[in-house]
Amino acid sequence: MALERVDVMDLTPEVFQDFVRKNALLTAGGREGYNTMTIGWGQLGSIWNEPACTVYVRPERHTYGFMEESGYFTVSLIPAQRRDIARICGTKSGRDTDKAAECGLHVLYGAGDAPYFEEAEAVLVCKKLYAQDLDASHVTDGGPIDRFYGSAGNWHRMYIGQVVEAYVNK
Repeated sequence: MALERVDVMDLTPEVFQDFVRKNALLTAGGREGYNTMTIGWGQLGSIWNEPACTVYVRPERHTYGFMEESGYFTVSLIPAQRRDIARICGTKSGRDTDKAAECGLHVLYGAGDAPYFEEAEAVLVCKKLYAQDLDASHVTDGGPIDRFYGSAGNWHRMYIGQVVEAYVNK
């Protein structure tokens, strides 16, 4: 099987379910260097009449610098049975290891030279549209603050990207 480009507007609602049920890898950078990380938070929908994907990254993550410098990012949905990839990409830092090599992932490039992985079941290539730090003063229910941040802070930055390319493994 191989990834095949599809029209973004032809994606089915199952892609939304897959985002939660499968292993999602956020990747940013380009041909000169990139990093990938496992993500558990994200949304798919539309903004400004464009299909969009929203992801969240904490500033201390190695991927953060790539997200700040890059105009594009990708979300690769890895098969559910490959939890080893999610574990490695979620626990090891790209500062210290080549996670793609360790996981046996093969890099391909989409719009804006955004890297993604051949082994994915689906890929969204996103053009970065908006970035903003989450802020405790805007939380209307304090539960998430205690559960995810405590007194330490370390708030995520939200990135909204226009989905400009989509690939599915057929």
